[in-house]
Amino acid sequence: QKRRGVEGLIEIENPNRVVQKVKKVTQLELEQPKQLSRREREEIEKQKAKERYMKMHLAGKTEQAKADLARLAIIRKQREDAARKKEDERKAKEAVTAAAAAAKGLHTLSL
Repeated sequence: QKRRGVEGLIEIENPNRVVQKVKKVTQLELEQPKQLSRREREEIEKQKAKERYMKMHLAGKTEQAKADLARLAIIRKQREDAARKKEDERKAKEAVTAAAAAAKGLHTLSL
């Protein structure tokens, strides 16, 4: 590297000056774990927290899951009541229809 000006004339020991060192391929340390940046660490922690929450949610251990299950139970009960009521109305209608048919059949027999 060619020095400019008086750089070549005066030798100065500067402890802050970083000298670029060229490393050989054999000197590279690939076995050490890569140091993650703060943003990468935070992103990984965020993903892990989200996965933990989803596992707990699916297991029904979170407040939101408990609320969802309670609401689901209420809806199921309402649907069962509605189905039972509809079935009772259908049976009543069939009974009225059968009674009307029986009454009509008696009238035709009496003639």
